[in-house]
Amino acid sequence: MGIKDWPEQQRPRERLISEGASALSDPELLAVFLRVGVRGKSAVELGRELLLRFGSINGLFGASLVQLSTVHGLGPAKFAQLQAVMELAQRAIGERLESGEVLNSPEAVRQYLRIQLGRQPHESFLVLFLDVKNRLIACDEMFRGTLTHTSVHPREVVKAALARNAASILLAHNHPSGTPDPSEADLLLTRALVQALALIDVRVLDHFVVAGPHVHSFAEHGQL
Repeated sequence: MGIKDWPEQQRPRERLISEGASALSDPELLAVFLRVGVRGKSAVELGRELLLRFGSINGLFGASLVQLSTVHGLGPAKFAQLQAVMELAQRAIGERLESGEVLNSPEAVRQYLRIQLGRQPHESFLVLFLDVKNRLIACDEMFRGTLTHTSVHPREVVKAALARNAASILLAHNHPSGTPDPSEADLLLTRALVQALALIDVRVLDHFVVAGPHVHSFAEHGQL
């Protein structure tokens, strides 16, 4: 039975309008995005299938065009829409961090990093540069690839902090196929960066490790 045959108060789009987007489940939100299902499947059932196939919302949004096209009824148009939705979300959160104090929006920082890093198939190291009012100046990908104490050069981070006239920074990197728990190499790297940046009076406020939807904070775990 298609969604159009459901009672109106149960349809995802109508529920979103009357109750707000947070009231909908993940498959229901995807159904609103997809608009229609495919033969034999409602949009909600198709949304549920997508989540099962790709493992999570992050997995779905990180899927390539080739991977998405393996699902009947999906192709370049839906891939482009998915990418546009993620980019708009990223820019909206970025605007919020640029206009307000980052430390007053810890969940916004996590959302921003989930979007930036949660879908990456490779390891990526980001530095968020903040001004004296803890507003976001810029977010730069400084390094890509396997992170070690030698692959991430503290001097490059120091140079970038000086160029951005940053008062403090946030560090972030991802574990594409692991847990958000930091490795010993992550801890050693963080200590090296804290020491190097202290020489130019730039504070490292936190270091985040992102693994899909999970974000580990060094500061919250007393690891800075």
